Amino acid sequence: ETNYKQHRRTPSSSSTLTYSARDDDDGMPPISTPRRSDSAISVRSLHSESNMSLSLLFPIHMLIYVFKDPVITTCGHTFCRRCALTSEKCPVDNSKLTVVVNNIAVAEQIGELFIHCKYGCRPAASGKPGAFEVDPLGCPFTIKLSTRKDHEVSCDYRPVRCPNNPNCPPLLTMNLEAHLKECEHIKCPHSKYGCTFIGNQDTYETHLEVCKFEGLKEFLQQTDDRFHEMQVTLAQKDQDISFLRSMLGKLSEKLDQLEKNLELKFDVLDENQSKLSEDLMEFRRDASMLNDELSHINARLNMGILGSYDPQQIFKCKGTFVGHQGPVWCLCVYSTGDLLFSGSSDKSIKVWDTCTTYKCQKTLEGHDGIVLALCIQGNKLYSGSADCTIIVWDIQTLQKVNTIRAHDNPVCTLVSSHNMLFSGSLKAIKVWDIVGTELKLKKELTGLNHWVRALVASQNHLYSGSYQTIKIWDIRSLECVHVLQTSGGSVYSIAVTNHHIVCGTYENLIHVWDIESKEQVRTLTGHVGTVYALAVISTPDQTKVFSASYDRSLRVWSMDNMICTQTLLRHQGSVTALAVSRGRLFSGAVDSTVKVWTC
Repeated sequence: ETNYKQHRRTPSSSSTLTYSARDDDDGMPPISTPRRSDSAISVRSLHSESNMSLSLLFPIHMLIYVFKDPVITTCGHTFCRRCALTSEKCPVDNSKLTVVVNNIAVAEQIGELFIHCKYGCRPAASGKPGAFEVDPLGCPFTIKLSTRKDHEVSCDYRPVRCPNNPNCPPLLTMNLEAHLKECEHIKCPHSKYGCTFIGNQDTYETHLEVCKFEGLKEFLQQTDDRFHEMQVTLAQKDQDISFLRSMLGKLSEKLDQLEKNLELKFDVLDENQSKLSEDLMEFRRDASMLNDELSHINARLNMGILGSYDPQQIFKCKGTFVGHQGPVWCLCVYSTGDLLFSGSSDKSIKVWDTCTTYKCQKTLEGHDGIVLALCIQGNKLYSGSADCTIIVWDIQTLQKVNTIRAHDNPVCTLVSSHNMLFSGSLKAIKVWDIVGTELKLKKELTGLNHWVRALVASQNHLYSGSYQTIKIWDIRSLECVHVLQTSGGSVYSIAVTNHHIVCGTYENLIHVWDIESKEQVRTLTGHVGTVYALAVISTPDQTKVFSASYDRSLRVWSMDNMICTQTLLRHQGSVTALAVSRGRLFSGAVDSTVKVWTC
């Protein structure tokens, strides 16, 4: 008794069905369901027909098309996949046919259709090709189309051959066991080694007791196994040889092609040599003109036309901190102990001695994402990360003392003032009261239009940068008191001097506003990449603003005359972070290094 659903039918030799196969399975028994004349079947029509009694057998002459692998096309109709792929247009509305998705519902309905077991059918007496009739001596079951193969594999009426001798008459599966007990053609299992015994079941068992090959069967089996291994190895070697031959042919073709390309390149090189010589002469003339212009500019600088030129104020790279395994995204200086903290994509914070050893003192680990922001308040270091947390570190012990789940998105920037910590993320700034090692959420500043990537606290004001906007907040009331509109995309960096508000943007620009009037006074150009960071060094005589950019350069700007006085080019990747301490400038970059600049 099988575990799939089947029904016993009443054989009727007069029932004749014509079957026209639409798949690759030859000998498919007829399906017991009426034919649909339309070549395209909509899902709705098929669903309505599914309510018919599909298990009924129709003892009438009919033409059945097997509709397998149904797919829905762009026109909304359902076709078999082969028709959809071979036909260019829908026969119903003449639209182009493109397969969208398998029609699982229709496929399941088709699988529920009942068919005769193919071992319960025989060719019709009319002799018409593709016509079958019920065989009263065959399998009496009708089965679901989806379980057809499972049934036919185990069907008692499936024809089989005697495994002992192909000359034995054809058998049904149900009769095979009885036949094997009476078969007179049973061979010795060692016949392939030369044993000539042929007999029935009784003489077979007697023969095995005296067969000379039976005692050697283990040795013979081992020999067969070894021979099989050798055949497999030989076949593998043949494949390897064929592969090597094909590779040799391809290499030969590539060598010929390379020789031809080399000849062409030599020809092109000869043609371009004269042109390069002419270009070189032109470049030399341009260089001479540039040198003349630079001499003229230097003369103007020394004469005071563009501002005083002080050779002692030229910044030079004095060293490089190496140790991070990923881009450096933020820097912070602890002046009391001459420590520099750097945060990186490697999820760590490194502590550098900038006074005596100039080496990494310790690596702080605790974040599960990129370290994007660093800030110091008192003897505590605060770090913000792409893992949406802020970690509090004790600078004296360099140990983690607290972790706060701060935002639902990465913490992009941090700044502290008035015993409060400000953290910027997507469209939000959170204000935290600092209570020992704890952070108590005081307020959330809203009304921001994009990521807050820049925060600066100066005196009694907080400056925040988002998309083409700088908002100025009163730190005491935590209310927005002014809004500066910018251009050039998102604001990535902000710096505040005694007289100016400066911001760097996504589109390479640096905007400058007067801090009192809030009027924009200048737009500084020169960078050819996003201005990621700004820093300020002020002396009684002058104020310098440093800018770091995606273009791998740092620029030094004199805020007295708003000109670039120096371009620093030493990093091998985008410069992303700046920090200043005691007249020194520190720059972090995507090349995983931190460089130290001094006059």
